[in-house]
Amino acid sequence: MANGSPKHHHQLEAKRKRLTWIVGVSGLCVLFYVLGAWQHSSPLSNLTQSITKADCDVSNHAAVSYNPPSSSSSLALDFDSHHQSQINNTASVNEFPPCDMSFSEYTPCQDTHRGRKFDRSMLKYRERHCPTKDELLLCLIPAPPKYKTPFKWPQSRDYAWYDNIPHKELSIEKAVQNWIQVEGDRFRFPGGGTMFTRGADAYIDDINELIPLTDGSIRTAIDTGCGVASWGAYLLKRDIIAMSFAPRDTHEAQVWFALERGVPAMIGIMASQRLPYPARAFDMAHCSRCLIPWHKYDGMYLIEVDRVLRPGGYWILSGPPIHWKKYWRGWERSQEDLKQEQDAIEAVAKRLCWKKVVEKNDLSVWQKPLNHIDCIASRKTYKTPHMCKSDNPDAGWYKEMEVCITPLPDVSSSDEVAGGAVEKWPARAFATPPRIRSGSIPGITADKFKEDIVLWKDRLTHYKHIISPLIKGRYRNIMDMNAELGGFAAALAKYPVWVMNVVPANSNPDTLGVIYERGFIGTYQDWCEAVSTYPRTYDLIHAGGVFSIYQDRCDVTHILLEMDRILRPEGTVIFRDTVEILVKIQTITNGMRWKSQIMDHESGPFNPEKILVAVKTYWTGETKQKQ
Repeated sequence: MANGSPKHHHQLEAKRKRLTWIVGVSGLCVLFYVLGAWQHSSPLSNLTQSITKADCDVSNHAAVSYNPPSSSSSLALDFDSHHQSQINNTASVNEFPPCDMSFSEYTPCQDTHRGRKFDRSMLKYRERHCPTKDELLLCLIPAPPKYKTPFKWPQSRDYAWYDNIPHKELSIEKAVQNWIQVEGDRFRFPGGGTMFTRGADAYIDDINELIPLTDGSIRTAIDTGCGVASWGAYLLKRDIIAMSFAPRDTHEAQVWFALERGVPAMIGIMASQRLPYPARAFDMAHCSRCLIPWHKYDGMYLIEVDRVLRPGGYWILSGPPIHWKKYWRGWERSQEDLKQEQDAIEAVAKRLCWKKVVEKNDLSVWQKPLNHIDCIASRKTYKTPHMCKSDNPDAGWYKEMEVCITPLPDVSSSDEVAGGAVEKWPARAFATPPRIRSGSIPGITADKFKEDIVLWKDRLTHYKHIISPLIKGRYRNIMDMNAELGGFAAALAKYPVWVMNVVPANSNPDTLGVIYERGFIGTYQDWCEAVSTYPRTYDLIHAGGVFSIYQDRCDVTHILLEMDRILRPEGTVIFRDTVEILVKIQTITNGMRWKSQIMDHESGPFNPEKILVAVKTYWTGETKQKQ
């Protein structure tokens, strides 16, 4: 049959029409998908428009009511501190009631009543003792009736509202030492301390005359028994960030005051367990009359300081027994007792292979060696403490302290820095960390580290678009619940914020050591338990992939209630996860007096990971309830 026959022509026409129909329908499908994605993302513009400069009217703190949103797509979040959101309970949301006002200062794992049940030797009762599953609360921790948004940094370093932390004990007990003073409706922090009556600034200048604090070689510090953290507060202007900790004890709110000031701090104690930090984390450790018995228990507490100090790091001690010949009468101790204590400390330091750098006036400074070549050789002379046999020096979560020296990585020469040297700050933040250079973090290469820097630069650009207060001073205390390589903290390094980088306990790989090598601070944490902090201490929480990790480990409701406990009123949370998980989170937080909105990934609607931005509304407990 000829090619030009009518039958063949009809077949070609039919195929052409069918192909045209398929192409047309496919095109319409793509068009409607893009339009749908655009419509789903459109609240972004409304969200951006709703964010204006935070200007809190602190005179307006009336308790408010809440109206849960009917759908996330119609919601525009307001990140301002105006304390006027409307709250009304509805039957459509599973509402969590407020806890009794007696829980306003509740710290679940450092509860003083629960602690009394535990062993008092070595102060074990002050360590973490978390509630059992049956003891977990299913209510919202209330803010005090007259709660106000804290002062912005840097004013917050010197002032805090009395109504936020209504405790005058320290202003009375430490009046002579100038820790804290009450001035009308606020506290003032003069910067004094037990051993720095001239102020923390002058005290730090004295230290700077002994070791270099301003050339970038010292960036991370740890303050053991920190008081209200004035030492850490005044180090910040020297680009040194300190992890300050103190127990929840008779000095009711010292760590709480530190965090209210915008200074990094945790509830913690040196008792029987390791500190929740990796080995070789801090460039400098400090104790100013911190009351830690360094010479007892075979020097175990100094041995723990040695574990967390970087090679070449410094330990600074002031207060008893240093300069005891001058102060022994005021300390109400005998000269013999104080001399014996100092001799014992010197002996432990020597066995740890530390070098006594200087003792001048009220300060003594020791330095950890760069490596353990000579220290291992000295074990022939000093039989104790021996080198630890443990295969994980970084283990810091519910790990018992040991009376043995944590060995440093091997080196080939006596002047080599064990584990690798770090760059000076600020180059240190973006230089490839030694742990990554050496290949000791499985799966993390130098190239992947550089990619992570770019990734977080893009993410921060996106966050600034949807949460403009991020760079306008609205936030100060930030927590990254799954910090990975510390990329969020690094991206924020130039802004007036600090980040508590959390690495979930037993993570593989464990990246907290990398974060410290970059010059940032953080801690281990199991998110099935409460954090070692007071209520209302963080302005912004970032939760990237956290709920994917924990959804099969524990009830995510309790994780969200813990986030609510530590988040300040009108604080913000950024979740990153799959749509299914974010929808579940949003369903729960709608009953927690939070407003939230799911939006697309910064790369666009085709990425399966989405972002949920939530804001905790302002509300307070009732005045009539007894606190």
